[in-house]
Amino acid sequence: MAITLVQGSFILAGLLFILSLAGLSKHTTAEGGNRYGMLGMAAALIITVFAAVIGIDAAGEAYDRTGSGATGFGLMALAMVIGAVIGIWKAKKVEMTGMPELIALLHSFVGLAAVLVGYNSYFDAHHRLAEARDRGLPAPADLAGSMESIHSGEVFVGVFIGAITFTGSIVAYLKLSAKMASKPLMLPKHNLLNLGALVLFIILTIFFVMDPNLPLLLIMTVIALLLGFHLVAAIGGGDMPVVVSMLNSYSGWAAAAAGFMLNNDLLIITGALVGSSGAFLSYVMCKGMGRSFVNVIAGGFGGETSSAGGDVDYGEHREITAEETAELLRGAKSVIITPGYGMAVAQAQYPVAEITHKLRAKGINVRFGIHPVAGRLPGHMNVLLAEAKVPYDIVLEMDEINDDLGETDVVLVIGANDTVNPAALDDPGSPIAGMPVLHVWEAENVIVFKRSMATGYAGVQNPLFFKENTQMLFGDAKERVDDILKAL
Repeated sequence: MAITLVQGSFILAGLLFILSLAGLSKHTTAEGGNRYGMLGMAAALIITVFAAVIGIDAAGEAYDRTGSGATGFGLMALAMVIGAVIGIWKAKKVEMTGMPELIALLHSFVGLAAVLVGYNSYFDAHHRLAEARDRGLPAPADLAGSMESIHSGEVFVGVFIGAITFTGSIVAYLKLSAKMASKPLMLPKHNLLNLGALVLFIILTIFFVMDPNLPLLLIMTVIALLLGFHLVAAIGGGDMPVVVSMLNSYSGWAAAAAGFMLNNDLLIITGALVGSSGAFLSYVMCKGMGRSFVNVIAGGFGGETSSAGGDVDYGEHREITAEETAELLRGAKSVIITPGYGMAVAQAQYPVAEITHKLRAKGINVRFGIHPVAGRLPGHMNVLLAEAKVPYDIVLEMDEINDDLGETDVVLVIGANDTVNPAALDDPGSPIAGMPVLHVWEAENVIVFKRSMATGYAGVQNPLFFKENTQMLFGDAKERVDDILKAL
């Protein structure tokens, strides 16, 4: 009865995770999707603890709990309480703009967990085999014959994926939090270094399966840690949203690998769902950014770009005041707002929503154009605008809005830079070359909200700022939007 309950609960949790992914596919159902995910995770945790207390392993089979019991349960409960306290504290403390780096940091924990599970699984198997030999008994059923080779392969691959995820996520966190330069780190022959590490991993895997030993596992772990660092360090800031998505996929596969090592069906299912959905999202984002999917997962393989254009003289920029901007908006028939990470940092989405309501009340057609990587996470801008009660039907994706920009009276570029940079189309030597962008320069008037003339996250100058139909509105985005509201 207990075994049936555990297995049934695992199936229920898996179904809840699938419903969560389905709910997250649309703005209108995202909240429900989150609830399904939380319920699924709660069910998974509770049933895992329950199974451990009554002596049922992760595969739903009874085992001898002699020597464990209260001590094991106490340690597990303590770990859960500590994790819950830290999680609640971070969730309450983190700003919306800090979510990308927090997610990258959480991915690193998943990778580290996979590494630790792998080492524990290796030592456990080694101990059980040695104990059986000392007693003159046959090897345990799960390690007998070819099963030992399969287990060794699971351990080696699981540690490899986990180690790459760990250091790669740490680098992503450092880049997103501006604690590390966003420019790509291109070591000499960096592509060959990556390929060499992968070839060496394959060779070491073969030797480890033939003769499992700790030195080989340690050597491979160091190689994987360095490879994870280099893969992400070689990718520039402009592509970091895709990298975070890809690391999400890596963390899923790391969890699935841990599931195989622990013989935990639910962990395998959950990891596979996260890994496959993260990979698909990364593919969609790469397609939307004009990037090669293989290029991203291989750490910039084949991509040699320069920061061309940094010394080009584009002329002088023109400035505009909030009052003059308000006057332009009053006389406009159509307005498109293209937000970026700067809007998120300034928390300007609320006054932007107020401006939207005021202009729409005057009969002006106001819409939003969202680039696939506006912000530093997929859907970042959509969440901020939904939070400010901007109607879903006027928030359009780049492909839906680009054709209308040429017939627009005023475009407000609020805190965006690389996503509206014409150099992506005109300069093949630019680090963002080939990335689809919002063609805001085709509008009659473009107002760019910025703190200064500094380059964007990708470190590239933006020729848009110097075009004849562009005017710069300097200062904090929220303060300038408030000024426009007052003038309206």
